[in-house]
Amino acid sequence: MARRRKVRRKIRVGIIGTGGIARAAHIPGYQKVPDCEVFACCDIVKQKAREVAKQFGIPHVFTDYRQMLEMDELDAVSVCTPNYLHKDPTIAALRAGKHVLVEKPLALNAKEGQAMVDAAKEAGKQLMCGLNNRFRAEAQALKRFIDNGLLGEAYYARAQALRRRGIPGWGVFIEKDKQGGGPLIDLGVHILDLTLYLMGYPQPIAASGQTYTKFGHRDDVLGLMGQWDPKKFTVEDFGCGFIRFDNGATVYLETSFAANLEADVFNTVILGDRGGCQLSPVKMFTEQNQTLLEMTPTSLRPVKTHEVEMSLFVEAIRNDTPVPIPAEEALQVTKILDAIYQSAEKGREVKIR
Repeated sequence: MARRRKVRRKIRVGIIGTGGIARAAHIPGYQKVPDCEVFACCDIVKQKAREVAKQFGIPHVFTDYRQMLEMDELDAVSVCTPNYLHKDPTIAALRAGKHVLVEKPLALNAKEGQAMVDAAKEAGKQLMCGLNNRFRAEAQALKRFIDNGLLGEAYYARAQALRRRGIPGWGVFIEKDKQGGGPLIDLGVHILDLTLYLMGYPQPIAASGQTYTKFGHRDDVLGLMGQWDPKKFTVEDFGCGFIRFDNGATVYLETSFAANLEADVFNTVILGDRGGCQLSPVKMFTEQNQTLLEMTPTSLRPVKTHEVEMSLFVEAIRNDTPVPIPAEEALQVTKILDAIYQSAEKGREVKIR
């Protein structure tokens, strides 16, 4: 007699905020995960929510996330709102007994992020941050080699997320009260997390930095990502920082929405006492038998990082195992970014607690 195949219960997910990242990443990502269903979506603009529900076949639509969170059927939610609206829906969802995947950055600032982390611990629920670049094939290849001792002691890194002309012409990316900042918090959060992930996430102790606004206020600058309103531009368009860690390591971070350079850059270079590496193009450097070697991984399969992100989040919920991007690590990044912004205002190094 043939054995019956055990049917796994579906993990049901709700979406809070139906903008671009929900449509392009979260919803299609979940729909690729076996035994997972996007069961509800919510947006304060009813028409947007209805359009998304129709497009993706989502059965339940809300304009108030609190009402959506009353659904016992939901196991988890994705928070896909602008940065200033990350905290309240996340905490409400956790207290309602739902696991949460919140888009990057974790929060508008570290104070809000800490409240979210505390709420997850109190509720006994998973809280993950959407720092999907960790799942790039190049990053995973480097991580495997680093974890096996390629670098030895990683003591310095230079992390860059630079756009030549990439000021967003949509959303609230240029409004500080809603976004928290410019390229540092929007782009820097990705490359900084990836760098610290590869380095084993050392504990930051202090940071210094500077921010500049040289393009955003002007109406004569080309907008390759749509033309923005210079009158609304209240964030930096270039930001940099120098971060010190408790193990003696240091990281230099550079970010821009606009800068006069040859091309866009998304790269990290990490130096260790036994070897070094870079992300883009992916290479590793070492010495053996008094001979300098350069290694280039080949045949790396392309990865749809958001699909991996949603899949691993769902599997962590299903198996009651830790999420791959814990909120505590995302909070460390937020603390560092806070310190860089504070340093730029105060003109001195700022300690990180």
